[in-house]
Amino acid sequence: MKETDKERCLLDVQDLGVRYGTLQILDHVSFQVADGQWLMIVGPNGAGKSTIVNAVSQGVPYSGRIAWQGRDVKQYRTNELARQIGVLAQNHYVGYAFRVREVVGLGRYAYGRSIFGRSDEAGEARVREALRMTGMEALADKSVLELSGGEVQRTFLAQLFAQDPQLLILDEPANHLDLVYQKQVFGLIREWLRQPGRAVISVVHDLSMARAYGTHALLLNRGKTLACGEVDAVFTKQNLDRAFSMDVAGWMKEMLGQWQ
Repeated sequence: MKETDKERCLLDVQDLGVRYGTLQILDHVSFQVADGQWLMIVGPNGAGKSTIVNAVSQGVPYSGRIAWQGRDVKQYRTNELARQIGVLAQNHYVGYAFRVREVVGLGRYAYGRSIFGRSDEAGEARVREALRMTGMEALADKSVLELSGGEVQRTFLAQLFAQDPQLLILDEPANHLDLVYQKQVFGLIREWLRQPGRAVISVVHDLSMARAYGTHALLLNRGKTLACGEVDAVFTKQNLDRAFSMDVAGWMKEMLGQWQ
């Protein structure tokens, strides 16, 4: 990373390791995310992509160091960290008939004792804007138990926007979404990123989306870093073929050929 990037580094992960019993899931993975960057975490199944999300969000024990703006994340209180870092999980369990707007409003929990308490006067406006951005306004009063999988995903993305953190961490953000909403969601995230002091980390399987929207990429293989840096430097034929054990570019061109 260039010296100018170091000066504005938001998240710094060094020698990250995660082990489940005798199984090493992540092995000395290091990366940084700076203001304005969108880091795409890519790799084959079982490479450890989602485990990085779990570690950064303090969901699993790990070795190494994770620092937010120079301070170890373990030193932050939970609500304090939630105002800085927002996480969108790949799967969502909803067991109660909350309305969509109530689920989105939970994104403001870190800002006050209640969803719309006096200490969070901007909460209602944030929720309304989040519903608008994700196209969920018309469903705001509908029970989440009545939603499709894609609508549930958009509801929790709206919750994340309402949370208004500086860093978004998204584990397969287009999961369960049809093409029009995949495009909309990635476009919304790109627009959100235009504000200064923000950054995004996404776990993605779709290499085309990763290349189209990412500024940087972390390519994993069997829990280790195969390449990390700007997208074009990471997405080389040699790196991708090694990670996926196939001719990735050749396969992509073959698929594209069907539409030409």
